Amino acid sequence: MDAERWLRLSPHLDELLDLDPPARDERLHAIAGDDAELAAELARMLALEDGRDDFLAEPIVVPKALLREGSEVGPYRLETLLGEGGMGQVWRASRADGLYQRRVALKLLRPGLTDENLRLRFARERQILARLAHPHIAGLLDAGVSPEGLPYLALEYVEGEPITRYWQRLDVPLDARLRMFRQVCAAVSHAHANLVVHCDLKPSNILVTQDGQVRLLDFGIAKLLDGAAPRMDHTRTGARAFTLHYAAPEQIRGAPVTTMTDVYSLGVVLYELLTGSKPYRLKRQSDAEWEEAILSHDPMRPSQRLLRDAEALTGLERQQLRRRARRLMGDLDNIVMRALCKQPEQRYPSVEALAEDLARHLAGRPVLARPQGLLYLARKYLRRHRWALAGTAAALVFIAVAVGVTWQQSREAVDEARRAQAMRDFIASVFEKAAETRDARAVDLRALLDAAVERGDRELAREPVAQAELLGLVARLRMGLGDYSQALAVLERQRRLLDAQDTVPDGLQLEAGALRGDVLRRTGDARGCVAGMRPLLPLAERRQAALPTPAAEFLSQLGRCERALGELREARALFARALVLRQSVNAPGAAVAEIESRLDLASLQVDQGESDAALGTYRAARARLDAEVGPRHPLQVDIGRQIATVERRLGHPGRAERALLDTLAVAQDVHGAQHPVTLAVRRELAEVLIEQSRYRDAALPLRMRHAQLVARLPASSLVLRDSNLALARVEWELGRRAAALSALDAALAIDRQRGDTDAIAAAFALQAQVLQEDGLHEDARTLLTQARQLRVDRHGAADASVADVDRLLGELDAERSDPRALPELTRALHFLRLGYGPTDMRTRLAQLSLARAQAARGDTVALRVLDVIAASGRGSTRPEPIAWRAAAYADAIRCQGAPRSRAARHLSQLVEAVGGAQPDGSVVLRELERLDQQCRRAGLRMAMRE
Repeated sequence: MDAERWLRLSPHLDELLDLDPPARDERLHAIAGDDAELAAELARMLALEDGRDDFLAEPIVVPKALLREGSEVGPYRLETLLGEGGMGQVWRASRADGLYQRRVALKLLRPGLTDENLRLRFARERQILARLAHPHIAGLLDAGVSPEGLPYLALEYVEGEPITRYWQRLDVPLDARLRMFRQVCAAVSHAHANLVVHCDLKPSNILVTQDGQVRLLDFGIAKLLDGAAPRMDHTRTGARAFTLHYAAPEQIRGAPVTTMTDVYSLGVVLYELLTGSKPYRLKRQSDAEWEEAILSHDPMRPSQRLLRDAEALTGLERQQLRRRARRLMGDLDNIVMRALCKQPEQRYPSVEALAEDLARHLAGRPVLARPQGLLYLARKYLRRHRWALAGTAAALVFIAVAVGVTWQQSREAVDEARRAQAMRDFIASVFEKAAETRDARAVDLRALLDAAVERGDRELAREPVAQAELLGLVARLRMGLGDYSQALAVLERQRRLLDAQDTVPDGLQLEAGALRGDVLRRTGDARGCVAGMRPLLPLAERRQAALPTPAAEFLSQLGRCERALGELREARALFARALVLRQSVNAPGAAVAEIESRLDLASLQVDQGESDAALGTYRAARARLDAEVGPRHPLQVDIGRQIATVERRLGHPGRAERALLDTLAVAQDVHGAQHPVTLAVRRELAEVLIEQSRYRDAALPLRMRHAQLVARLPASSLVLRDSNLALARVEWELGRRAAALSALDAALAIDRQRGDTDAIAAAFALQAQVLQEDGLHEDARTLLTQARQLRVDRHGAADASVADVDRLLGELDAERSDPRALPELTRALHFLRLGYGPTDMRTRLAQLSLARAQAARGDTVALRVLDVIAASGRGSTRPEPIAWRAAAYADAIRCQGAPRSRAARHLSQLVEAVGGAQPDGSVVLRELERLDQQCRRAGLRMAMRE
């Protein structure tokens, strides 16, 4: 069957297949009255359905070229079919020509269709999308025609879900829904400003991404208002192009389409988003009845629709639906009904006017969609200024309570006022006493906080809730100073105090739980964070509408702990709900909180390997934060550290270094030089410098950080132990072996005090490697033997950690030509492969050491293994110490035989190249230089013998 004939039959066949037999016969009879031949052909096709399950399983229009996964269209490779319609198909595709990597939504004209109007419409969509550039419109990236003559459009790939499904799944609050809908209006308004009418606005064309951003899609039947293209609301065969359920009356009548056509469709979408159903409820869902309803019937008001739906429910669901209906009565009813007026001139004159009326409603101002009566204006004024008027009302209520309410109510009011006054007096007195020192010196803030807690124990003993609030404040200030362990101790006191009370304000419970979870996560106890916060999750969900700010903070902190445990799906759901709540808050600081939620979602993109997308989110967040609060904000430090982390994963250590240098300046300004966050930035900067083999530059921030840690932390601190290890590694790379051993001794002392046998074994192993380079082989072997025994006692002889020590023993014994070397290295490689896998760095080192030992004994196969390992580093832009060592080992072995000149020359060139790549020197460079000297000496000996 040709495409033109199928396009004529298809709409009628779809309609008839949806009807029951009696209604189907009636509809066929009506079609026969207009076109007997068409009705007869439809009847023959319907007869094929009887008794056949595969009816219409194959396409009636036979395509010229079958599109399937893996096919290439122009420079793109098809991956997954996303959608299909009468005009064409949409595929998820990726760039296949190797120029760059990008995923797109590839829109194709259905193969086999020859209708010229469809091709014109496809070309017109390309022309329209080329005009549009808006953050809420999926933009055009590329367009062309494949060698097979198939036209295509490459659009921005949007990974999201229809706006209706998104709101239902997350149960988005009403105000947040309206703000998101205004994003849709902004996108449509941008199209109108470019003389483009969409003509097919519906939920499936409005997607919401994971971070809560709207994207408008599919301008396939859009109209240009400048006369640049002919109007084609229907195909030449009469097939409808627009979606009937969201069509405006003038589209059905075939009247001219204007921007107010999109206003009507937006009204239908808004109706569905508010009520969960379409404006018209019909007995029979036929196209004819839909057309009649859209042209002739007035829809029921959204609030009335919800009230009618509530009559069929019982219990809590009925009450919730009635509350939603009351929220829609008035402004929102009028806004929706004005957008759905039958006559275009009675609707909003533009999409901007519709969006502005929604903004008026959100701000509590009178909307233009309803009469501006005096009572209405007064009610709006009172609601808009309710907080200012609340103070006056509170005073009047207080007077009324004093003379007319019951004794119990008055007592509760007095108790609450007394608690609040006690808190104010207490905080004021703490700071007043701060100036009463005997020698008039500045008061240490930490001492002041300790004094505040002590005074709280004495003076707020009869106000336990106030005392709990004070402890929370002290803990928050302790965290700001970086005193996490002291903050946790204060929060433990707060928790015990709250647990002893019969009633605790919900907001205080959520704030206390979130703060304690934050401290536990920062101190490395993510599991304890989740265990403590999970029981409070039902409270946060129940009170999120009344307490959006503390609920959002609670959900965010719980999500961060879940992410730390690897529960990415659970973390994503929590972050998304927190973002929705923060978007619903219109208060100072709300924008910063929203940015924080977007950063949480971006961190999940990093975890899932979407580094480029995460970088874009981080940079956009930084720009917005600059505009909102300026560049000196604690959140800027977090953004800078995350950007550096992503750049390091992408193999750009230079960019990561620049990001960390800027971040360090902000951290010192915001937190101070000795704050844990600032010290963490210094550590990350040192790690980036080490990745670039810039050990001298790395040593400076490590030494500064270490000195500050020594000054503020106890000698047994685990953080201090890790700092000693990091410093020891850099000092060793720089050849300062005495300084490295001193730092290792300090770390080992902390490990011994803590009784951590794994850490002690690791310190022994590193000490042994430093001693081995100094030629102290017996001392090194003694330490390695002790490290191995500690790990065998802890984990068993077959554990991979034991095998890692066996590798070091084998390397040491091979250097001394000890026959124990080969069995040790063989055993190490076997268990490291089992424990860590074949690609792990420790396994590759064991493979390298074994091949070197075997090749030194004349094994030619092992020598070729060294060549293979050496070749693995060619073409890399990053340091490849394993490849360098493999090449040097192979050259050093060949230097011992004849001919040796080529190996000696290659080894000298390798030493020169590595020296250029690591100008500060390194352990690897020193080893290569020793091998080069041995090769030169061997050459001299051979020359003397000759």
